[in-house]
Amino acid sequence: MEEPKMEKEIFLENSYQTSCKTFIKEINENKVILNQTVFYPTGGGQPFDTGVIKQGDHEVEVVKVKREQGEIVHYVQNAENLTLGEATAHIDWDRRYRFMRYHTLLHVIAGHLYNKFGALATSNEIYEDNRARIDIKFEEEIPEDYFTVMEKEIQDIIEENHLISTRSLPREEVEKIPGSIKTVINLLPKSIQTIRLVEISELDEQACGGTHVKSTNEIGSFSFTKVKNKGKNGKRIEVILKD
Repeated sequence: MEEPKMEKEIFLENSYQTSCKTFIKEINENKVILNQTVFYPTGGGQPFDTGVIKQGDHEVEVVKVKREQGEIVHYVQNAENLTLGEATAHIDWDRRYRFMRYHTLLHVIAGHLYNKFGALATSNEIYEDNRARIDIKFEEEIPEDYFTVMEKEIQDIIEENHLISTRSLPREEVEKIPGSIKTVINLLPKSIQTIRLVEISELDEQACGGTHVKSTNEIGSFSFTKVKNKGKNGKRIEVILKD
């Protein structure tokens, strides 16, 4: 088999694909580079996937995945039985799906607060111990008691079952889209000329390279665990999925 030249990020096309046939094109101690992968590398507040790479009778555990010098690097526990050539990559689906639900929840919160207040999400993070947070910058101070009401507003949006889709557009086209997208695009390096957008129908569209569920009702029920001040008119909202 001739090694394909282009690395393919399957998770961008199908977040639900859990395995793929691939080709090990480089092994450097415990680092493995594949020509295509289902493994999501750490980025955009979402943790990496874990899982295994199988080759013949050998199976090695993937414990960390990162982008390094433009490549997706799979850190494995022991690469000594792997060789360059055909292999199969498998992710831990339960871990991935939980991150997909959290990532979509954070988009719903950001979209709702932008639509209601013109507030902008400044950062977010999904933690490995089943929780997440999002930092929001409001244009003016928001009453503390609103956040009790907001939890129900978000849950209602989730249960309305908005569909989620992705598309990729040239940067110059995305820069013409009104709303909060432009603010985010201005933060991206000029070298990025194709932008992937994630849309929650009738609610929100954002530039994002993360994985998401197909519809909001897959998020399920959640609760705010803490809302705290984060600078002038800023809030950090911490959330947890209930199931």
